Amino acid sequence: MQKPLLTAIGKELSVRSTKAAATGEGVLDERTFNTIEVDRLFDAVNYADTIAGQATLYRSLAHPLSSIEAITAKQDAVKELDSNADLRARIEALVHHAATHEEEFYRLLFGTFVGGFGDPKGKMETGGYGHKTYRHGTQLMLGLVKGAHTLPAPESPYLRARLDALKAFGSTRSYALMEGPAYLTERAIRTKTEKWLLTPAIKFRPTLFKPRLIVALVIAMGLFLYYAPALGISPYAMPAVMVFLLPSFLLYGPVVGGFDRDSIIYPLRDGYRDSRDVQRALEALGQIDELLSFHRYAKAFGSSTVLPTLIDSERHALVVKTVRNPILGKGNTDYVPNDIDLNGTRITFVTGPNGGGKTAFCKTIAQVQLLAQIGCYVPAERAEVSVADRIFYQVPESNSLVDREGRFGTELQRTKAIFFASSPRSLVILDELAEGTTHQEKLEISHTILGGFYQVGNNTILVTHNYELAEQFHKRDVGLYRQAEFVHGSPTYRLVDGISRISHAHKVAQRIGFAKADIEKHLVERGYGGEGATSPETGASGST
Repeated sequence: MQKPLLTAIGKELSVRSTKAAATGEGVLDERTFNTIEVDRLFDAVNYADTIAGQATLYRSLAHPLSSIEAITAKQDAVKELDSNADLRARIEALVHHAATHEEEFYRLLFGTFVGGFGDPKGKMETGGYGHKTYRHGTQLMLGLVKGAHTLPAPESPYLRARLDALKAFGSTRSYALMEGPAYLTERAIRTKTEKWLLTPAIKFRPTLFKPRLIVALVIAMGLFLYYAPALGISPYAMPAVMVFLLPSFLLYGPVVGGFDRDSIIYPLRDGYRDSRDVQRALEALGQIDELLSFHRYAKAFGSSTVLPTLIDSERHALVVKTVRNPILGKGNTDYVPNDIDLNGTRITFVTGPNGGGKTAFCKTIAQVQLLAQIGCYVPAERAEVSVADRIFYQVPESNSLVDREGRFGTELQRTKAIFFASSPRSLVILDELAEGTTHQEKLEISHTILGGFYQVGNNTILVTHNYELAEQFHKRDVGLYRQAEFVHGSPTYRLVDGISRISHAHKVAQRIGFAKADIEKHLVERGYGGEGATSPETGASGST
């Protein structure tokens, strides 16, 4: 279950505290979340002004929608913001105003006020008794209500509902307390409408300057001086009395400020922090800012972007034209786009030499699917996507020292979890299968696993160097086959039809400086391979 937005932000003002669901419990699980680099995707898409907007966007990426109706509603809201420049500008002004007061509001909710003589140490500590923070912080919520009432009603139900939520906050008890006046009675803090006319109460003013109290103190001092002779105080003793009384005025700030802080501000802020009304208003702010972030991301990307057409299908489908990676393609006019049609294919093999862009392409598919399911633009000229109930991405994993099964067993456990959690509506991407065993066993087990996924009927993409496996399925006329294209030994970063039977492993070794020549040079330079050494190539002593 997701934490409420305000709780997720917390006193650390964190926007990345939301965790993905466990395998099989949500669209995205934690391993897939990390593998497809959602943190980097967030950095690319994030153009939100407010902390609430950033936290909302991050939460959307961790927990994407699984309802075509919910995604369509967000898309319609984005479309209206794109087409209605006046409405967008006015909403942007509302959000920008909120951003100027937002941090102070969180400081009010989570911070500590150390008093007039205190020394603030951290971001959530402030000098004084909280009056300034209270005044400035509550302006966030007051401004949201006022701003929402000045906006015309949007046509999009999603956007209209969020603005209505901001307006509705103006009718809540929390709003009435923020707007003031608030009264401290013997039993509780009351709003003006809650307080009975004759109930004794202290009217809260978020400032140390209390006119009535100051006037009362001045009158009391005047009366004391006037009646001092009648009280038997000699005029000659008055200077000594004044020397004694004047320092007591220095206690005005600590006494009054400390009382306000402990008896009024802290109880009020605790109520705001726990208020569902405050939570709903902040959620609405975050969701509005998220929509603006989608709009800005599309404008800033630098290449074609589109809101995907959503396909209502019982099996997963994805068709994209000139798609670019949402992270690497941003602002990169040289990024090579690709096309892919995964409508009805079930099994797709992606083969080719290392460094040809296979992994980047498969991450692009997963990231595009994720962006589509939060209502965002995707970097393509055309995109048709069904709603996936699960998005899985498996990569080779190393076993830990406490894992009895070894590397093969560790990976197989992950594949098992994915298989049993997937359905025909799932998108599954597997980067190699059955690593850590013999080639023949790898071939047999991989064939069985892929056959199982094929029977489930979801879209399964296998990134592999195992061309024999791909050929087994190709002989049965099953699946789609794409290979990384190389021209004159160099990658074009395009995926073309076919099955690749080469890996270019030696070229990768040369590129990183660990090919045969590099190893031999090191041995010669260090004087290794002397008398008694055996060459693995000849089995004889000495060099070959």
